[in-house]
Amino acid sequence: MADSDFPDDLLAAQTRLHQATAELAALCRTLPWSVEPMDGWPGTEHPHTGEVTGGREPSPGWTEEQKQAVKRLRMECTDLAVRIAAHPHWETVEAEKRLEERMRLKQATLLAAAPVANVDTAA
Repeated sequence: MADSDFPDDLLAAQTRLHQATAELAALCRTLPWSVEPMDGWPGTEHPHTGEVTGGREPSPGWTEEQKQAVKRLRMECTDLAVRIAAHPHWETVEAEKRLEERMRLKQATLLAAAPVANVDTAA
């Protein structure tokens, strides 16, 4: 990333957007399936195998803290995306090359945003 010709603030914003998006996705994977408390429903039993498929357990809904965390991360992602898209740097790039440069920015910051795996605990 150090040899990139992108402005430092643009690189930082894109890196943080990768991180915030990953944080939001990770948070959402831990949350109940319904924002509000909702009853579940039974699955359907297959007539020949007896296997039950579908259905859901009841959802307790999200806590206020969970709702606020999701809202905060969504707002941060939106703000970062707007900051990146409206950055003055893009005016210095030829219109027909902006898409390619945008993809290059994403690739240049992707590794910097990735969490480093602790190989001691991963093994």
